[in-house]
Amino acid sequence: MSEIAIRPMTDADMALAVEWAACEGWNPGLSDAALFRQTDPDGFLVAIEAGEPVACISVVAYGGQFGFLGFYIVRPDRRGHGIGWTLWQAGMARLAGRTVGLDGVVDQQDNYRRAGFTLSHRNIRHAGLAGGAARPDPGVRAPVSDDLDALAAFDAAHFGAMRRDFVRRWIAADGHRALLLREPDGTVSGYGVIRTCRDGFKVGPLFAMSPAIAARLFGALAATCAPDALIVLDTPEPNAGALQLAIDRGLHPVFETARMWHGAAPDMPLGQVYGVTTFELG
Repeated sequence: MSEIAIRPMTDADMALAVEWAACEGWNPGLSDAALFRQTDPDGFLVAIEAGEPVACISVVAYGGQFGFLGFYIVRPDRRGHGIGWTLWQAGMARLAGRTVGLDGVVDQQDNYRRAGFTLSHRNIRHAGLAGGAARPDPGVRAPVSDDLDALAAFDAAHFGAMRRDFVRRWIAADGHRALLLREPDGTVSGYGVIRTCRDGFKVGPLFAMSPAIAARLFGALAATCAPDALIVLDTPEPNAGALQLAIDRGLHPVFETARMWHGAAPDMPLGQVYGVTTFELG
């Protein structure tokens, strides 16, 4: 193995890494790279060998206590040479002292365990057709600026860390449509976002206080797409209501990941998580 240099990604590195992800079948959202990278610009690392990018990883810090690792790809022709491990160590060093989560492909679970990660649950990716227009739902609406504080707090309770600026950008980005439901007392009881991907659309996050609220939000989000559009939902397996929602909407399992934690897992109400959002596996 030649000498490996590791540094934060440039714009060109990021564009190349997104192409690698697409070749892996991860189907990233069209705005994902820019939006996640703005959260922690130095949290996207690239390994350089002989002047060329050969591997990438994201190690995004959400404050001093929490981080998320992913977007971990070694160029196929450079696999098996220790480059990935070198980059992994640099990434984990950057998140030292934090609880670190990842959504990894299943066949890498043993490697992640050896690196100190513990399995929490599986996320099951479901896909199918959007299915057409839903009935108008006057209780579901697009968020406005006055919703942001309450929405960010609701998101943090279900994601595991506060990410207010990310939420602000995520709900307003081109190609994204966000909807929420607030009760008469102002309490946020659910919100979701659908975004345009290279192939179809993805719903995520989808957080809701009940299966009925999740179904209302999903239906309204799906109704923004053409009936024959592909729609994808990543559901945590422990949430039986999320799995039932996918079945009810005619979606079928197509992929799965392993949610794993290094350090104490954050206290999240998985029974209210109906759809997760990761750039790490697109």
